[in-house]
Amino acid sequence: MTRRRTSEVGRFISVADAAELLAVDVTTVDELIRSGELPAIRVGESGPWRIEIAQLQLWVDDRYEDTRRYSTWHQGEFSNVFELSTAGREGRLRPLDDDR
Repeated sequence: MTRRRTSEVGRFISVADAAELLAVDVTTVDELIRSGELPAIRVGESGPWRIEIAQLQLWVDDRYEDTRRYSTWHQGEFSNVFELSTAGREGRLRPLDDDR
């Protein structure tokens, strides 16, 4: 896709265009389509795959949401581990330079 605005492209883009937009290779986009993760339609029985721009945007938005949830989950686990590891230990730790 040669740096055209979405409004100039139309409703559907090719696998190559989607790969360029996502900065991945064509094989990756093809695998996403074949696995059913990225919705696409085939033009004719054996024609080229076409991806609706709106579906690609939804797929990207879902990846952002997955990343947000993953980060939140792992941040939550980390804070809980810290809280568990320090529970009931108040006053037992002191600075290394303390002479007591």
